[in-house]
Amino acid sequence: MPHPTQRSLPLLAGFLLAALGAGCDAPAEKEGTVAAPPVRAREDGVPVGLPGMPPLLDPRDVYAADRPGRLSPVVRDFPSRVYVPNTGSNTVSVIDPATYKVVETIPVGVQPQHVVPSWDLKTLWVNNNRGHTLTPIDPATGTAGRPVEVHDPYNLYFTPNGRYAVVMASLDRELVFRDPHTMRTLKTTPVTCYGVNHADFSADGRYFIVSCEFSGELLKVDTESMEVVGQQKLPFRGAMPQDVKLSPDGRTFYIADMVADGMWVLDGDRFTTPNLLPTGKGCHGLYVSRDSREMYVTNRGEGSVSVFDFAQDRLTKKWRLPNGGSPDMGGVSADGRVLWLSGRYHSEVYAIDTATGEQLARIPVGSGPHGLAVYPQPGRYSLGHTGVFR
Repeated sequence: MPHPTQRSLPLLAGFLLAALGAGCDAPAEKEGTVAAPPVRAREDGVPVGLPGMPPLLDPRDVYAADRPGRLSPVVRDFPSRVYVPNTGSNTVSVIDPATYKVVETIPVGVQPQHVVPSWDLKTLWVNNNRGHTLTPIDPATGTAGRPVEVHDPYNLYFTPNGRYAVVMASLDRELVFRDPHTMRTLKTTPVTCYGVNHADFSADGRYFIVSCEFSGELLKVDTESMEVVGQQKLPFRGAMPQDVKLSPDGRTFYIADMVADGMWVLDGDRFTTPNLLPTGKGCHGLYVSRDSREMYVTNRGEGSVSVFDFAQDRLTKKWRLPNGGSPDMGGVSADGRVLWLSGRYHSEVYAIDTATGEQLARIPVGSGPHGLAVYPQPGRYSLGHTGVFR
Protein backbone atom coordinates (compact mmCIF):
# COMPACT_ATOMS: atom_id res chain seq x y z
CA MET A 1 0.00 0.00 0.00
CA PRO A 2 1.16 3.56 -0.57
CA HIS A 3 0.31 4.86 2.88
CA PRO A 4 2.80 6.27 5.43
CA THR A 5 2.05 5.50 9.07
CA GLN A 6 0.11 8.26 10.86
CA ARG A 7 -1.31 6.67 13.97
CA SER A 8 -2.31 9.86 15.78
CA LEU A 9 -4.84 11.00 13.21
CA PRO A 10 -8.51 10.26 13.77
CA LEU A 11 -10.27 7.72 11.59
CA LEU A 12 -12.00 10.19 9.28
CA ALA A 13 -8.79 12.05 8.57
CA GLY A 14 -7.13 8.72 7.88
CA PHE A 15 -9.68 7.86 5.25
CA LEU A 16 -9.31 11.25 3.59
CA LEU A 17 -5.56 10.81 3.48
CA ALA A 18 -5.95 7.30 2.13
CA ALA A 19 -7.86 8.68 -0.81
CA LEU A 20 -4.89 10.91 -1.56
CA GLY A 21 -2.30 8.14 -1.26
CA ALA A 22 -1.66 8.29 2.52
CA GLY A 23 -3.45 6.67 5.41
CA CYS A 24 -3.59 5.51 8.97
CA ASP A 25 -4.96 2.73 11.10
CA ALA A 26 -8.59 2.53 12.05
CA PRO A 27 -10.03 0.67 15.04
CA ALA A 28 -11.38 -2.79 14.29
CA GLU A 29 -15.00 -3.66 14.87
CA LYS A 30 -14.26 -7.34 15.41
CA GLU A 31 -11.61 -9.18 17.34
CA GLY A 32 -10.72 -12.80 17.70
CA THR A 33 -10.75 -15.75 15.36
CA VAL A 34 -13.91 -17.08 13.78
CA ALA A 35 -13.73 -20.79 13.04
CA ALA A 36 -14.03 -21.69 9.36
CA PRO A 37 -15.50 -24.85 7.84
CA PRO A 38 -13.05 -27.75 7.45
CA VAL A 39 -11.34 -28.26 4.09
CA ARG A 40 -13.08 -30.94 2.06
CA ALA A 41 -10.95 -33.92 1.04
CA ARG A 42 -11.21 -37.14 -0.92
CA GLU A 43 -10.81 -40.51 0.75
CA ASP A 44 -7.08 -40.44 -0.04
CA GLY A 45 -6.73 -37.18 1.89
CA VAL A 46 -6.03 -34.97 -1.14
CA PRO A 47 -8.07 -31.74 -0.95
CA VAL A 48 -10.91 -31.45 -3.44
CA GLY A 49 -10.15 -28.50 -5.69
CA LEU A 50 -12.45 -25.61 -6.51
CA PRO A 51 -14.79 -26.72 -9.34
CA GLY A 52 -13.43 -25.56 -12.70
CA MET A 53 -9.96 -24.82 -11.37
CA PRO A 54 -7.11 -26.31 -13.48
CA PRO A 55 -5.40 -29.00 -11.36
CA LEU A 56 -1.96 -28.18 -10.00
CA LEU A 57 0.90 -29.50 -12.12
CA ASP A 58 2.54 -30.71 -8.91
CA PRO A 59 0.49 -31.05 -5.69
CA ARG A 60 3.72 -30.44 -3.74
CA ASP A 61 4.39 -27.09 -5.46
CA VAL A 62 1.67 -24.60 -6.34
CA TYR A 63 4.21 -22.64 -8.44
CA ALA A 64 5.34 -25.58 -10.60
CA ALA A 65 3.84 -23.91 -13.70
CA ASP A 66 5.97 -20.79 -13.14
CA ARG A 67 9.37 -22.20 -14.11
CA PRO A 68 11.68 -20.16 -16.40
CA GLY A 69 10.62 -20.29 -20.04
CA ARG A 70 7.29 -22.01 -19.33
CA LEU A 71 5.31 -19.33 -21.15
CA SER A 72 1.74 -20.03 -22.13
CA PRO A 73 1.03 -20.03 -25.89
CA VAL A 74 -1.27 -17.08 -25.12
CA VAL A 75 1.65 -14.82 -24.12
CA ARG A 76 4.61 -16.36 -25.93
CA ASP A 77 4.78 -13.66 -28.61
CA PHE A 78 4.13 -10.67 -26.31
CA PRO A 79 7.05 -8.23 -26.04
CA SER A 80 8.81 -8.33 -22.68
CA ARG A 81 7.97 -5.17 -20.74
CA VAL A 82 7.72 -3.77 -17.22
CA TYR A 83 4.50 -1.78 -16.63
CA VAL A 84 4.76 0.79 -13.83
CA PRO A 85 1.65 2.58 -12.49
CA ASN A 86 2.56 6.07 -11.22
CA THR A 87 -0.07 7.02 -8.63
CA GLY A 88 0.94 10.68 -8.51
CA SER A 89 1.30 11.15 -12.27
CA ASN A 90 -1.79 9.19 -13.42
CA THR A 91 0.35 7.36 -15.96
CA VAL A 92 1.90 3.97 -16.65
CA SER A 93 5.60 3.97 -17.52
CA VAL A 94 6.57 1.12 -19.87
CA ILE A 95 10.16 -0.14 -19.50
CA ASP A 96 12.07 -2.30 -21.97
CA PRO A 97 13.96 -4.68 -19.63
CA ALA A 98 16.62 -5.32 -22.27
CA THR A 99 17.72 -1.67 -22.26
CA TYR A 100 16.44 -0.51 -18.85
CA LYS A 101 14.80 2.43 -20.65
CA VAL A 102 11.28 3.85 -20.50
CA VAL A 103 9.94 3.37 -24.03
CA GLU A 104 6.42 4.71 -23.53
CA THR A 105 4.26 6.61 -21.04
CA ILE A 106 0.54 5.79 -21.11
CA PRO A 107 -2.01 8.24 -19.63
CA VAL A 108 -4.57 6.43 -17.46
CA GLY A 109 -7.11 7.33 -14.76
CA VAL A 110 -6.67 8.98 -11.37
CA GLN A 111 -4.31 7.30 -8.89
CA PRO A 112 -3.38 4.05 -10.66
CA GLN A 113 -2.32 1.56 -7.98
CA HIS A 114 -1.58 -1.81 -9.64
CA VAL A 115 -1.20 -3.31 -13.11
CA VAL A 116 -2.95 -6.69 -13.00
CA PRO A 117 -2.78 -9.55 -15.54
CA SER A 118 -6.21 -11.03 -16.28
CA TRP A 119 -7.00 -14.68 -15.49
CA ASP A 120 -6.82 -15.62 -19.20
CA LEU A 121 -3.49 -13.71 -19.55
CA LYS A 122 -4.81 -11.62 -22.46
CA THR A 123 -5.27 -8.25 -20.76
CA LEU A 124 -3.47 -6.03 -18.27
CA TRP A 125 -5.87 -4.09 -16.05
CA VAL A 126 -4.69 -0.77 -14.57
CA ASN A 127 -6.47 -0.13 -11.24
CA ASN A 128 -7.33 3.60 -11.22
CA ASN A 129 -8.32 3.72 -7.57
CA ARG A 130 -9.61 7.30 -7.23
CA GLY A 131 -10.64 7.54 -10.86
CA HIS A 132 -13.02 4.62 -10.27
CA THR A 133 -12.04 2.91 -13.52
CA LEU A 134 -9.99 0.04 -14.88
CA THR A 135 -7.91 0.78 -17.97
CA PRO A 136 -7.28 -2.29 -20.16
CA ILE A 137 -3.89 -2.57 -21.87
CA ASP A 138 -3.28 -5.02 -24.71
CA PRO A 139 0.12 -6.60 -23.84
CA ALA A 140 0.57 -7.66 -27.47
CA THR A 141 0.63 -4.06 -28.69
CA GLY A 142 1.00 -1.97 -25.54
CA THR A 143 -2.08 0.08 -26.42
CA ALA A 144 -4.66 1.17 -23.85
CA GLY A 145 -8.36 0.57 -24.43
CA ARG A 146 -11.51 2.32 -23.25
CA PRO A 147 -11.67 2.57 -19.40
CA VAL A 148 -14.30 0.47 -17.62
CA GLU A 149 -16.22 2.04 -14.73
CA VAL A 150 -15.45 0.18 -11.49
CA HIS A 151 -15.80 1.89 -8.11
CA ASP A 152 -12.80 2.00 -5.74
CA PRO A 153 -10.59 -0.57 -7.51
CA TYR A 154 -7.59 -0.51 -5.19
CA ASN A 155 -6.54 -4.03 -6.19
CA LEU A 156 -7.84 -6.84 -8.37
CA TYR A 157 -7.77 -10.64 -8.15
CA PHE A 158 -9.31 -13.57 -10.03
CA THR A 159 -10.71 -16.79 -8.60
CA PRO A 160 -8.63 -19.86 -9.58
CA ASN A 161 -11.37 -21.20 -11.85
CA GLY A 162 -11.56 -17.90 -13.74
CA ARG A 163 -15.20 -17.45 -12.86
CA TYR A 164 -14.93 -14.14 -11.00
CA ALA A 165 -12.80 -11.04 -10.80
CA VAL A 166 -12.54 -9.84 -7.20
CA VAL A 167 -12.15 -6.10 -6.68
CA MET A 168 -10.55 -5.06 -3.39
CA ALA A 169 -12.66 -1.96 -2.72
CA SER A 170 -10.51 -0.61 0.12
CA LEU A 171 -12.38 2.53 1.15
CA ASP A 172 -15.80 1.09 0.28
CA ARG A 173 -15.08 -1.82 2.68
CA GLU A 174 -16.26 -4.37 0.14
CA LEU A 175 -15.14 -7.38 -1.82
CA VAL A 176 -16.86 -7.03 -5.18
CA PHE A 177 -17.17 -10.15 -7.32
CA ARG A 178 -17.45 -9.25 -11.00
CA ASP A 179 -17.54 -10.83 -14.43
CA PRO A 180 -13.82 -11.27 -15.30
CA HIS A 181 -14.29 -9.91 -18.82
CA THR A 182 -16.97 -7.20 -18.66
CA MET A 183 -16.42 -6.34 -14.96
CA ARG A 184 -20.18 -6.34 -14.40
CA THR A 185 -20.99 -6.70 -10.68
CA LEU A 186 -22.25 -10.16 -9.75
CA LYS A 187 -22.08 -10.01 -5.95
CA THR A 188 -20.95 -7.48 -3.36
CA THR A 189 -19.68 -8.75 -0.02
CA PRO A 190 -19.45 -6.06 2.69
CA VAL A 191 -16.67 -6.46 5.27
CA THR A 192 -16.33 -5.06 8.78
CA CYS A 193 -12.57 -4.48 8.63
CA TYR A 194 -10.89 -1.41 7.11
CA GLY A 195 -8.64 -1.30 4.06
CA VAL A 196 -8.95 -4.64 2.25
CA ASN A 197 -5.99 -4.67 -0.10
CA HIS A 198 -4.06 -7.90 -0.81
CA ALA A 199 -4.87 -11.61 -0.97
CA ASP A 200 -3.83 -15.08 -2.04
CA PHE A 201 -5.71 -18.33 -2.57
CA SER A 202 -5.28 -21.74 -0.95
CA ALA A 203 -3.74 -24.53 -2.98
CA ASP A 204 -7.17 -26.04 -3.64
CA GLY A 205 -8.64 -22.62 -4.45
CA ARG A 206 -11.52 -23.05 -2.03
CA TYR A 207 -10.67 -20.05 0.13
CA PHE A 208 -8.49 -16.97 0.14
CA ILE A 209 -6.83 -14.88 2.83
CA VAL A 210 -7.27 -11.09 2.68
CA SER A 211 -5.26 -8.43 4.54
CA CYS A 212 -7.03 -5.39 6.02
CA GLU A 213 -4.45 -2.64 6.27
CA PHE A 214 -6.16 0.06 8.33
CA SER A 215 -7.56 -2.15 11.10
CA GLY A 216 -4.74 -4.72 11.27
CA GLU A 217 -6.97 -7.70 10.51
CA LEU A 218 -7.09 -10.79 8.33
CA LEU A 219 -10.12 -12.29 6.60
CA LYS A 220 -10.73 -15.82 5.37
CA VAL A 221 -13.17 -15.89 2.45
CA ASP A 222 -14.93 -18.93 0.98
CA THR A 223 -14.44 -18.75 -2.80
CA GLU A 224 -17.67 -20.51 -3.82
CA SER A 225 -20.05 -18.79 -1.41
CA MET A 226 -18.14 -15.48 -1.69
CA GLU A 227 -18.64 -14.98 2.04
CA VAL A 228 -16.29 -14.19 4.92
CA VAL A 229 -15.91 -17.34 7.04
CA GLY A 230 -13.13 -16.19 9.37
CA GLN A 231 -11.80 -12.94 10.78
CA GLN A 232 -9.06 -12.10 13.26
CA LYS A 233 -7.15 -9.16 14.67
CA LEU A 234 -3.37 -9.43 14.38
CA PRO A 235 -1.60 -9.57 17.77
CA PHE A 236 0.48 -6.42 17.27
CA ARG A 237 -0.51 -2.88 18.20
CA GLY A 238 -0.94 -0.81 15.05
CA ALA A 239 -0.40 -3.79 12.71
CA MET A 240 -0.61 -2.84 9.01
CA PRO A 241 -0.75 -6.04 6.89
CA GLN A 242 0.10 -5.79 3.20
CA ASP A 243 1.01 -8.42 0.59
CA VAL A 244 -0.11 -12.05 1.04
CA LYS A 245 1.65 -15.08 -0.43
CA LEU A 246 1.12 -18.86 -0.20
CA SER A 247 4.09 -21.16 0.38
CA PRO A 248 4.99 -23.55 -2.48
CA ASP A 249 3.76 -26.57 -0.49
CA GLY A 250 0.43 -24.86 0.11
CA ARG A 251 0.61 -25.20 3.89
CA THR A 252 1.42 -21.66 4.97
CA PHE A 253 0.43 -18.10 4.17
CA TYR A 254 2.89 -15.25 4.66
CA ILE A 255 1.54 -11.74 5.23
CA ALA A 256 3.88 -8.72 5.05
CA ASP A 257 3.35 -6.08 7.73
CA MET A 258 4.90 -2.64 7.27
CA VAL A 259 4.46 -1.60 10.92
CA ALA A 260 5.35 -4.91 12.59
CA ASP A 261 8.42 -4.92 10.27
CA GLY A 262 8.09 -8.55 9.30
CA MET A 263 5.94 -11.37 7.92
CA TRP A 264 3.08 -13.04 9.72
CA VAL A 265 3.23 -16.84 9.31
CA LEU A 266 -0.30 -18.24 9.14
CA ASP A 267 -1.86 -21.71 8.97
CA GLY A 268 -4.63 -20.84 6.55
CA ASP A 269 -6.65 -24.03 6.97
CA ARG A 270 -6.87 -23.68 10.75
CA PHE A 271 -6.78 -19.87 10.69
CA THR A 272 -5.21 -19.71 14.14
CA THR A 273 -3.20 -16.76 15.47
CA PRO A 274 -0.11 -16.30 13.25
CA ASN A 275 3.50 -15.84 14.37
CA LEU A 276 5.67 -12.87 13.39
CA LEU A 277 8.98 -13.32 11.56
CA PRO A 278 10.95 -10.02 11.58
CA THR A 279 12.46 -9.08 8.19
CA GLY A 280 13.15 -5.34 8.13
CA LYS A 281 11.58 -1.93 8.46
CA GLY A 282 8.45 -1.46 6.39
CA CYS A 283 8.00 -5.06 5.19
CA HIS A 284 5.75 -4.76 2.17
CA GLY A 285 5.94 -7.07 -0.91
CA LEU A 286 6.44 -10.85 -1.29
CA TYR A 287 7.72 -12.59 -4.46
CA VAL A 288 8.54 -16.29 -4.95
CA SER A 289 11.61 -17.28 -6.99
CA ARG A 290 11.20 -19.23 -10.23
CA ASP A 291 12.54 -22.42 -8.61
CA SER A 292 10.14 -22.10 -5.65
CA ARG A 293 13.05 -22.24 -3.21
CA GLU A 294 13.12 -18.66 -2.00
CA MET A 295 10.91 -15.65 -1.45
CA TYR A 296 12.04 -12.05 -1.92
CA VAL A 297 10.69 -9.73 0.80
CA THR A 298 10.80 -5.97 0.24
CA ASN A 299 11.51 -3.77 3.25
CA ARG A 300 10.32 -0.40 2.01
CA GLY A 301 11.28 1.54 5.10
CA GLU A 302 14.97 0.65 4.99
CA GLY A 303 15.71 0.18 1.28
CA SER A 304 16.41 -3.53 1.47
CA VAL A 305 15.23 -6.94 0.27
CA SER A 306 15.30 -9.96 2.61
CA VAL A 307 15.57 -13.46 1.14
CA PHE A 308 13.57 -16.22 2.83
CA ASP A 309 14.47 -19.89 2.25
CA PHE A 310 11.35 -22.11 2.33
CA ALA A 311 13.18 -25.39 3.05
CA GLN A 312 15.27 -23.86 5.84
CA ASP A 313 12.31 -21.84 7.11
CA ARG A 314 14.47 -18.81 7.76
CA LEU A 315 15.93 -15.63 6.29
CA THR A 316 19.29 -16.31 4.67
CA LYS A 317 20.29 -13.00 3.06
CA LYS A 318 19.57 -9.28 3.03
CA TRP A 319 20.30 -7.11 0.00
CA ARG A 320 20.57 -3.36 0.56
CA LEU A 321 20.05 -0.93 -2.28
CA PRO A 322 23.04 1.35 -2.83
CA ASN A 323 22.15 4.92 -1.83
CA GLY A 324 18.94 3.68 -0.23
CA GLY A 325 15.48 3.57 -1.76
CA SER A 326 11.90 2.49 -1.09
CA PRO A 327 11.41 -0.97 -2.69
CA ASP A 328 7.69 -1.66 -2.82
CA MET A 329 5.80 -3.88 -5.28
CA GLY A 330 6.92 -5.73 -8.41
CA GLY A 331 7.72 -9.14 -9.84
CA VAL A 332 10.36 -11.53 -11.12
CA SER A 333 11.48 -11.66 -14.76
CA ALA A 334 10.35 -14.58 -16.90
CA ASP A 335 13.80 -16.17 -16.72
CA GLY A 336 13.99 -15.64 -12.96
CA ARG A 337 17.21 -13.64 -13.10
CA VAL A 338 15.92 -10.16 -12.26
CA LEU A 339 13.68 -8.87 -9.48
CA TRP A 340 11.86 -5.70 -10.56
CA LEU A 341 10.58 -3.35 -7.85
CA SER A 342 9.00 0.08 -7.75
CA GLY A 343 10.66 2.77 -5.61
CA ARG A 344 7.50 4.12 -3.99
CA TYR A 345 8.86 7.38 -2.62
CA HIS A 346 11.75 7.94 -5.04
CA SER A 347 10.02 8.02 -8.48
CA GLU A 348 12.17 5.16 -9.71
CA VAL A 349 12.28 1.44 -10.46
CA TYR A 350 14.97 -1.00 -9.33
CA ALA A 351 16.27 -4.01 -11.23
CA ILE A 352 18.05 -6.47 -8.90
CA ASP A 353 20.10 -9.55 -9.81
CA THR A 354 18.45 -12.51 -8.02
CA ALA A 355 21.72 -14.46 -7.88
CA THR A 356 23.81 -11.79 -6.19
CA GLY A 357 21.46 -9.07 -4.96
CA GLU A 358 23.35 -6.52 -7.05
CA GLN A 359 21.44 -3.52 -8.31
CA LEU A 360 21.48 -3.72 -12.10
CA ALA A 361 19.62 -0.50 -12.81
CA ARG A 362 17.77 2.38 -11.19
CA ILE A 363 15.31 3.83 -13.68
CA PRO A 364 13.50 7.19 -13.30
CA VAL A 365 9.72 6.98 -13.78
CA GLY A 366 6.68 9.05 -12.74
CA SER A 367 5.56 10.13 -9.30
CA GLY A 368 4.60 7.47 -6.76
CA PRO A 369 5.33 4.24 -8.67
CA HIS A 370 3.46 1.34 -7.06
CA GLY A 371 2.25 -2.11 -8.19
CA LEU A 372 4.35 -2.73 -11.28
CA ALA A 373 3.84 -5.83 -13.43
CA VAL A 374 6.56 -7.72 -15.28
CA TYR A 375 4.95 -9.19 -18.38
CA PRO A 376 4.74 -11.76 -19.78
CA GLN A 377 5.56 -14.29 -17.09
CA PRO A 378 5.37 -18.11 -16.95
CA GLY A 379 2.14 -19.68 -15.76
CA ARG A 380 -1.14 -21.07 -17.10
CA TYR A 381 -3.45 -18.45 -15.53
CA SER A 382 -3.31 -15.38 -13.31
CA LEU A 383 -4.78 -14.92 -9.85
CA GLY A 384 -4.26 -11.17 -10.19
CA HIS A 385 -2.36 -8.53 -8.19
CA THR A 386 0.94 -7.71 -9.97
CA GLY A 387 1.16 -11.27 -11.26
CA VAL A 388 0.41 -14.32 -9.11
CA PHE A 389 0.46 -17.27 -11.48
CA ARG A 390 -0.40 -20.97 -11.24
